[in-house]
Amino acid sequence: MEHKLEDIIAIFNQCFEEEYNTRLVKGGDEPIYLPANDEVPYNAIYFARGFYSSALHEIAHWLVAGKERRKLEDFGYWYEPDGRSEERQRDFEKVEVKPQALEWILATAAGFRYFASADNLNGNPGDTQPFKQAVYEQVKIYAEKGLPKRAETLRKALVAFYSTEDDINLAKFDVTCI
Repeated sequence: MEHKLEDIIAIFNQCFEEEYNTRLVKGGDEPIYLPANDEVPYNAIYFARGFYSSALHEIAHWLVAGKERRKLEDFGYWYEPDGRSEERQRDFEKVEVKPQALEWILATAAGFRYFASADNLNGNPGDTQPFKQAVYEQVKIYAEKGLPKRAETLRKALVAFYSTEDDINLAKFDVTCI
């Protein structure tokens, strides 16, 4: 199955541009979310380097962010670049569980391979298995209780576009493969 950037951009924008004044945009080296301002009249999710996986990841952060956080650059989150210590990596992972669970669900809906991201290429990520397990546990919670409205809207749109299974089937989520 081919995954074109134009497709994920169009799917996202069809779902959210009008109601949320938010567009998905192919970005440069680093992803960033910028709320509307005097120069750009819409909220923009810029994903990195034209990677489909980056688009899904940045979308997932937008889906987790509440209304007030969506008014802030990068949702007001702190970001510590590559080279984090193992302790700082654990702090980073705590805020990544829900977005990465949503990313995995969206990737599955699109028939796209998901890999958990430690986002710490130059540091010591330590044992990432507990993080991966936490992401899987969050997927299970979403499967049982349902997704937030915006996440479900996008999941359904991806399912329709890619003709994939229209449920969160836990048999398709194997923590040993991420």
